[in-house]
Amino acid sequence: MQLTVREVAALLNVSEKTVYRWIKKGGIPAYRLNDQYRFHRAELLEWATANKIGVSVAIFDENGDSPACPVTLSEALQNGGIIYRVAGDDKTTVLQLAVEAMRLPEEVDREQLLRVLLAREALASTGIGDGIAVPHVRNPIVLHVPHPTITLCFLERPLDFGALDGQPVHCLFTMVSPTVRAHLHLLSRLAFALRDPGFKAVITRQALRDDVFAELRRVESGFVQPLGAPAPVV
Repeated sequence: MQLTVREVAALLNVSEKTVYRWIKKGGIPAYRLNDQYRFHRAELLEWATANKIGVSVAIFDENGDSPACPVTLSEALQNGGIIYRVAGDDKTTVLQLAVEAMRLPEEVDREQLLRVLLAREALASTGIGDGIAVPHVRNPIVLHVPHPTITLCFLERPLDFGALDGQPVHCLFTMVSPTVRAHLHLLSRLAFALRDPGFKAVITRQALRDDVFAELRRVESGFVQPLGAPAPVV
């Protein structure tokens, strides 16, 4: 769905004037169609996450139904696994090693997955700040994976990922989803979890798997509440 300026303002809890100001500055991803601006849900959520802007849970609701996801965030991470000491001195090498380590069905073409991950990075860095990146494919359905997965890779050495805050990245949450809805669902919940001091701490210190999952499940208990602290109207 292509969102309007009014819809974006409602989802981000800001004024339409603020949205136009973001467009003028060239920050928010927008497309001009017949003298009107339109926005893509996935790109909007990625931009809001990178800029630490709260979003309404309604961003998932493309068809008027309540949002749903076949797995929780911790289940997606269980599917994908946690990998330690991932080597590499450049983005391509690190992503290649991450793809090789991911738990994927045999029929998934890992070379194609690497290509689409790199293509997504060429558009804009998936570094969301504070040393964390969330590599993912631009079009989830191209891979035909049966279930959403998140693979957490702790890097052996921090790497320049072109993040907005300029900080080198020390961990990757690589996401692969079968649908756009599942992608949006997990990305928003991951953004929510990364705002939690306890979960952020275990990621920063590259804690043991059991500690990471314990903190993540604790955070998930709060997902019954609306996600994303509302941003002030300015």
